[in-house]
Amino acid sequence: MTTITADYVIVGAGSAGCVLASRLSENGSNKVVLLEAGPSDHHPMIHIPAGLGHLIMHPKLNWNYTSHPEETSGNRALIWPRGKVIGGSNSINGMLFVRGNATDFDNWSQMGCTGWSYDDVLPFFKKMECYSGGDDAYRGRSGPLPVVDYDTILPATHLFVESAQEAGFLLNKDYNGRVQDGVAYSQMNRRGRFRAATASTYLTKARKRPNLRIETRANATQILTEGKKCTGVTYIQNGITKRINASREVIISSGTVGSPHLLQISGIGPASHLQSKGIKVVHDLTGVGSNLSDHYVSRIVHRVKDMITINELQRGLRRIREIIRFFATGRGALTFGVTSAQVFCKSREGLASPDIQLLFTPASYVVGKFLKFEDHPGVLAAICPTRPSSRGSILAQSPDPFTYPLIRPNYLSDPDDVRVMIAGFKHARRIFGTTTFARYDVAETQPGNQVNTDKEIEHFARTMGSSLYHPVGTCKMGTDPQAVVNTRLQVHGINGLRIVDASVMPQTTTGNTNAPTIMIAEKAAVMMQEDKKSS
Repeated sequence: MTTITADYVIVGAGSAGCVLASRLSENGSNKVVLLEAGPSDHHPMIHIPAGLGHLIMHPKLNWNYTSHPEETSGNRALIWPRGKVIGGSNSINGMLFVRGNATDFDNWSQMGCTGWSYDDVLPFFKKMECYSGGDDAYRGRSGPLPVVDYDTILPATHLFVESAQEAGFLLNKDYNGRVQDGVAYSQMNRRGRFRAATASTYLTKARKRPNLRIETRANATQILTEGKKCTGVTYIQNGITKRINASREVIISSGTVGSPHLLQISGIGPASHLQSKGIKVVHDLTGVGSNLSDHYVSRIVHRVKDMITINELQRGLRRIREIIRFFATGRGALTFGVTSAQVFCKSREGLASPDIQLLFTPASYVVGKFLKFEDHPGVLAAICPTRPSSRGSILAQSPDPFTYPLIRPNYLSDPDDVRVMIAGFKHARRIFGTTTFARYDVAETQPGNQVNTDKEIEHFARTMGSSLYHPVGTCKMGTDPQAVVNTRLQVHGINGLRIVDASVMPQTTTGNTNAPTIMIAEKAAVMMQEDKKSS
């Protein structure tokens, strides 16, 4: 077996792994190896923002997981795309930049995650970003990750923002600043005309460093331990099994699906489940794979008139013009992310922060045909309960590392999530029911006027909803019996093993989860350097 040695071995080159590789290799005395199961990020559709539709189910750049059919979500197997490429899901996502709400992180702290309050994490959010707007007290100006406003905004997006204000939502010029509530134009990760992922920002700077080694198409197969100490990992590359020894630490950054799965097939997880699958138990850690939380959405679609939407821009001569415009000016529809405006609002009075996100897209899709644009002008709003109480699990089905784990999201199993979803529906319909919007409205085509009562809305959400692809929590941080890592992200009971990715979040954040994941990696890198100095 081929064996190499490094100080730090990072398993997974996603949003967090690329950040860690960059930050740890800044210290020339650190020898760092980064493993990625997928290829390099050379595919052109990764870098063209509007190319995300080609990536969401790509056979080579995507793990293409599916959830187990469950009654709570219409007994359907839902797609669960996860990036299998340098940059991970950050290389195939919709590029929307949302930090979350300050109360999210204060809640983490109150749950026992000391050092993770909003005041604690704000410096890392500022450190990671480069944004020209907003307040200096909240926004970073010189970080590696560009954050920009949309350069090109379609009239349909302006219409939604104006309609939301008529419906009573205040205009918020920076939802990543002091206040999150209200209606706002979206911010996104883009550099010039191209996607700005952690691979093309953080990792590009680090690639030429002699102390960083990047291995692609390297599928990690086992975390190696001696007693209760992690010593390295094995992986398969081009059909050959190889080993890396870690003199300091192994960091698992394989995401909310990959990290618990790798731990479990390596014998670290709930003992009874591992034994039932024929996996030798190395360390009984009951929380591995539990506490799964994800954003589940349902969509309201409207046909509109007298305005251009993405539906028309992606066909015929208009499509050709947009391609020319993109390469000639760096502007236009090909620079769009997935959501151009959004509303953060509350499902009821008395809440300290928003628990609903309404995501507006100036496009509409054919029902039952994934990401196929309708032939007529249309727009949609996705309704997302941002802090779901429902919890699911991700559990290995076999000792075979190439057998996908069983994903049970358990969507809408908590009645309060249903209540919040219904409240979000009513908020969205108030926006689409304003006189501002009515001038351009033809009809609500999904779910349509036949769905009105709370029971009808619930049935529609359960049978037609989908994941927003924000799974977190399966290796949660904390001190309770279900916690997998401590507040320094070290695995309980195993020395030399750390987890750094969205799986450590004790609960999901209010909004998209990519930005908080990058923040976690920035903070982890500092903690790891501190631990090295004190050892």
